[in-house]
Amino acid sequence: MAPDPWFSTYDSTCQIAQEIAEKIQQQNQYERNGENTIRLTVTIRTLLQNLKEKIALLKDLLLRAVSTHQITQLEGDRRQNLLDELVTRERLLVASFKNEGAEPDLIRSSLMTGGAKRGVPNPWLFEEPEEIRGLGFDEIRQQQQKIIQEQDAGLDALSSIISRQKQMGKEIGNELDEQNEIIDDLANLVENTDGKLRTETRRVNMVDRKSTSCGFSLKTLASKKG
Repeated sequence: MAPDPWFSTYDSTCQIAQEIAEKIQQQNQYERNGENTIRLTVTIRTLLQNLKEKIALLKDLLLRAVSTHQITQLEGDRRQNLLDELVTRERLLVASFKNEGAEPDLIRSSLMTGGAKRGVPNPWLFEEPEEIRGLGFDEIRQQQQKIIQEQDAGLDALSSIISRQKQMGKEIGNELDEQNEIIDDLANLVENTDGKLRTETRRVNMVDRKSTSCGFSLKTLASKKG
């Protein structure tokens, strides 16, 4: 089965976000030690731009998949939730990067302790859905692909049922056509028989009238002779 382009893009986008968080953490460490952060700043800006482009690509891929019915609406909603979380991460990363003058903090440490210190935003502190909480990117992708496969199997089963019902409908239609033909043939037979019966009845009546007429004539002739 070919890998889903949306999930491969999603994985690479999450990795970029992770790298940005690590770079911001490193930048804060440099600032604490009084080291030069210019190179790191340029790298972070480049990564943030790359993250923005990747998110835009994910939005386009999702819209295309939903509009062309490549995925179900339910799967589209799940992917939209994942995308919304990425957008939230991006905003937090940008806010953390632009938070100049605030006392630096270790992003990963703040995540581990459950919150950011001294007002520095934590780009990874968000409420994950229960079904993916604690899972890695690969595990989330595998779970999503499993859900898609189950949905595809359900759609295949539904399609098979519809096909059988359609075939049954055709067979019933053919049987009705055959029965209609039999009824038409029977009606024609009854009509022909009725016509023949009327013809024979007329002939019998004619014979009966002739017989009566002939009998009357013989009686008249006999009486005259007598």
